[in-house]
Amino acid sequence: MVPLRAIFPVKNYDLAHTLGSGQTFRWRRNADAWTGVIDGRWVRLRQESDAIHAQALGPEDDWQWLRRYLQLDEDLEKVLRSFPDDPPMRDSITACRGLRLLRQDPWECLASFICSSTKQIVQIEQIVEMLCRQFGEVAPVPSGVEAVWAFPTVERLAGTSEKELRACKLGFRAPYLLGTARILAAGEVDLSRLHQMSLAEARAVLQGLPGVGPKIADCVLLFAYGFQDAFPVDVWIMKALQELYFPKRRPKLPRLRHFRRTYFGPHSGYAQQYLFHYMRTAHKGH
Repeated sequence: MVPLRAIFPVKNYDLAHTLGSGQTFRWRRNADAWTGVIDGRWVRLRQESDAIHAQALGPEDDWQWLRRYLQLDEDLEKVLRSFPDDPPMRDSITACRGLRLLRQDPWECLASFICSSTKQIVQIEQIVEMLCRQFGEVAPVPSGVEAVWAFPTVERLAGTSEKELRACKLGFRAPYLLGTARILAAGEVDLSRLHQMSLAEARAVLQGLPGVGPKIADCVLLFAYGFQDAFPVDVWIMKALQELYFPKRRPKLPRLRHFRRTYFGPHSGYAQQYLFHYMRTAHKGH
């Protein structure tokens, strides 16, 4: 099969920061290109200066699905101007400039972050890859390209067993993923309706699912639904807040929660991702 090709002019976009910042777990880098699967499609992306070169297999050449996924039309300068003008944020922007928040499929994003609990990014990637190989459909690829798999559907995972999921190294997360899949497959929760809700309402729905706490809920709301005031807090963000904003104090958790809720502005989730990636990469070891 011959892939479709497109070139997207971009400004202030960094593909490596975006795909490698822990938002998603399906992309693999090979030399200067990234290969992944979006909605069951094989996709290859490569950036050359101010252009992203894309290849994909699909039934049509309307690339809006990819523009939306990559958030190519986001006014990033406007977002960055909304961040606090302080040394940690300036350093984060300098180190991670061009990082965008993706707009992912809600089910894949939710299931992936349920798998993420207490795991490092490389381990999450391995778990997600095993789930896709075991339970996902094989996706069409160009001739001579290694096979890839679509993310398994809600219905497919709902029909598995805890034992089968544990074989994919899910451990204690297996019953959470299975329980969530069965709730969704039964129609008890409709992920497509969360777009219409407030942040608090959508967060409450997600936290009613097995294995979904505040951090996972906020990751899904930020990376799949575009709630840019969702602010996931994990060990890296706690480290960032304590080291960069409260270096000589040990603020209590309620103080930190109030600070991150009120300090970072209307795009606080975006600011969080810059801090997160900065702490994991440029600031690591300081």
